[in-house]
Amino acid sequence: MSLPKRVLVLGGANGMLGRAVVTALASAGVAAVAASSEDVDYFDADDLADYLDELDEDGAEKGLGAVDCIVNAVAYTQVDKAEDQPEEAYKLNASMPALVGVVALERQLRLVHYSTDFVFDGKKGAPYLPTDDTNPLSVYGASKLAGEQALLALEVPGLLILRTAWLFGPGKMNFVRRILELAAERKELKVVADQFGSPTCTTDLARMTVELLDANATGLLHAVNSGEASWHQLASEAVRLAELDCRVLPIPTSGYPTRAVRPANSALDMADTLRLLRHPPRHWREALAEYVASFPTI
Repeated sequence: MSLPKRVLVLGGANGMLGRAVVTALASAGVAAVAASSEDVDYFDADDLADYLDELDEDGAEKGLGAVDCIVNAVAYTQVDKAEDQPEEAYKLNASMPALVGVVALERQLRLVHYSTDFVFDGKKGAPYLPTDDTNPLSVYGASKLAGEQALLALEVPGLLILRTAWLFGPGKMNFVRRILELAAERKELKVVADQFGSPTCTTDLARMTVELLDANATGLLHAVNSGEASWHQLASEAVRLAELDCRVLPIPTSGYPTRAVRPANSALDMADTLRLLRHPPRHWREALAEYVASFPTI
């Protein structure tokens, strides 16, 4: 087992997933540096290299050691908006990871990058394996796939790409939090019931990331909570747990048109990942219960 000693978490200062990763690393005794775009220009390789040099010098002075791993938790995640802003989506989801990959390759650093279930078209009829053919239906999905492909082409030693899905967790707005806010104000909500996926809590994903790093995992893997759900099932369970007086009614995708096309069933198979984890991930319902219980203090 081999955890890195010092990790730079891009997006760790203000991102929902990045913050969870910083916390999980710290709990495992790893020195984590939480960075945002205010600390380093994500689109400037020289600035990133200079920032790493500064961190290494500071680490040497404080006995923390040099950065030996980068976790990229930065992404353009506004699925519908990406249809009208493809350049922005590709810049953050494809060009930026490739740049980070080059820096990691040059410095021989381990690199963790997160991707998405939206690289699939949802027509398989069963949970997707990492090796299944991709066919994104949206600009967001295509831009994330381009990021995967750019990193894999670089052949960065120690590269780990984790596809995840339907994230919720403390710190920022997400589907669950928005549903609870609306349910507190309304007597009735309508939520799509014919799209299925793998709801995932950021704190659980962060813990899985640490375990996979410790197991020296590399390549392309899936990382989600266990169990599958529709958006309606996820919303209904959140409202029930919060004990809110609001009916959550199921509607078809056609009843809630969106700018981007979503896959009908993009649940992710975790078999390959489970072989590397010390602890299997919780069911999404258990993770959701913990999150909803903390909701008033978020």
